[in-house]
Amino acid sequence: MEASTTIRKMMAGNKIVVPAYQRAYSWDTPMEKSDRNTQTDVFVSDLEEYSRSNAISPYYFGHFLFEKKTQYFNVIDGQQRLTTIVIFLSALFVNLKSIRALSEEEEVCYEDMVKRRSAIRFSTVDYDNQVFIDYVIDQNKSAHNGLETESSRRIVRAFDFFKKHLSNKSEWYLTKMLSIVGGATCTTHPVQNESEAIQMFIFQNSRGKRPSNLEIVKAQFMHQVHLHGSDKDEVESLIEEIKGRFEKIYKSISSIEYRINEDDVLLYTLRVYFNSLWETNSLDKINKMLAIENPLDFIKSFSRSLSTSFEHLSQFFGKHERECFGIHSLISLGGIAVALPFVIKAYRYGLPLDEIGKLCSSLESLVLRHRLIGTRADITSRINDVFEKFTENNKDISPIIERIKWMKGTTDWWWAYWNNERLNESLQGGINHSVGKYLLWKYETHLEQQGKAGYSQTRFDRIISPELEHIAPTTEPESKPHGYDHYDEEFRNQFLNCLGNYLLLSKSHNCAVGNIPLTKKLETYTHNEQQREVKGLVPDNGIWSREIIQKRKDKIINVIMSNC
Repeated sequence: MEASTTIRKMMAGNKIVVPAYQRAYSWDTPMEKSDRNTQTDVFVSDLEEYSRSNAISPYYFGHFLFEKKTQYFNVIDGQQRLTTIVIFLSALFVNLKSIRALSEEEEVCYEDMVKRRSAIRFSTVDYDNQVFIDYVIDQNKSAHNGLETESSRRIVRAFDFFKKHLSNKSEWYLTKMLSIVGGATCTTHPVQNESEAIQMFIFQNSRGKRPSNLEIVKAQFMHQVHLHGSDKDEVESLIEEIKGRFEKIYKSISSIEYRINEDDVLLYTLRVYFNSLWETNSLDKINKMLAIENPLDFIKSFSRSLSTSFEHLSQFFGKHERECFGIHSLISLGGIAVALPFVIKAYRYGLPLDEIGKLCSSLESLVLRHRLIGTRADITSRINDVFEKFTENNKDISPIIERIKWMKGTTDWWWAYWNNERLNESLQGGINHSVGKYLLWKYETHLEQQGKAGYSQTRFDRIISPELEHIAPTTEPESKPHGYDHYDEEFRNQFLNCLGNYLLLSKSHNCAVGNIPLTKKLETYTHNEQQREVKGLVPDNGIWSREIIQKRKDKIINVIMSNC
């Protein structure tokens, strides 16, 4: 490879591979027409802006860093841009072929940058590569089923986006874009020394997504191994171990990244590793550990710990969330950062799933109170001691559950910020909509269980696009009688935006009812227990009054107080 070259020359005759220990495809694609500034949208917008300009110099795609192997190149930095370039080119050739047959020069261009006979110029990580080949390169797969990782879904979404975007473009546009991309300049640095490649990755600024803390830690670990390894055999062995750990980590990320941020997992692992919820800065702490005389023992043990955390969280957010209602309920609440170090420990100590479910249910009540009450009081100082005592030699979750139970009832001022009195106060007025949906889902599961013990509860994710409906709409209907109380100042300020006037609906149902009279709304309230309950609360006079709203609010609050 030449140091200064073009995209076409860089790829022609070469095989470029994303190694398994690197992150998979992570660029986002617009999901709606209104979505802007996703990486793939910016990618094509930049190309189109360049095409409209009078620029004399070629388009510049940035710097690419490679590790040279015997028969191929491992891409160390630039894999997101390269993946997107190949996806874009594949979509472009599909659309150009739909207009006419490729010219001889275009055929050669395709062979140089996409595929020549069976030789594919670029391969992504191994667990996504078959989807990449089938959907993007060969286009012999068009269905979206069987996509096991979020990164494979991103690949498919990107190809669909580019293919659709280019579908109504002229032959002139497509050939010009092909010329721009193929002739775009870039700089490359292929190295045979892996240590040099890692150092360059650490210090190089990328035009793509900024490296995550996790990626920086991986590079730092590999660099430190090269610095401190006693001999070649030890270096090679430790590097392979780290690569193996991160291959497992990235596979885990691909299945859970839409549920949790990878850098958050790094921080939670740090808290578990050092047994303290006070750890707040991952990179600072790890840099301090790497500054010791010989950090290799730390690198080995922390890499193992990190890989284990991702593996366990894949189970937690995946199979176990489907099997255990306590886990599902905690995850559905969201904002569960304070709970996850406890969860990671529970998995690490091999607790059975029912015990993990009990722990999650207890933590859920604390998280809910923390979100609803909104106090600035620090919760870490109240629970760090029980976290520290929760160890391999003391796996009993009872002290954690008892601490949270005690915090609910205590009146001691330093502990009482999350007690029942504060919770009750927080439920009286307006409620954040995301928490409100969760509360009404919990109320729905309570209603379902009345006289039906043993039946499975409705999962939150079974509600299609859940929304909060104002039973009495915020804007008074113009047609009268409409069936709602008099819209005076008291009704607007105290009753419209409270739990008693909220109802959990799917988005489509909410859009359908809108600002219509009560009688019309009630006709649609047939889909769940609380909708049927509302119908039963309306008296003979047909008025959804402030008295009924207060009665329903009190009932909902009593259920929440009893169960949370």
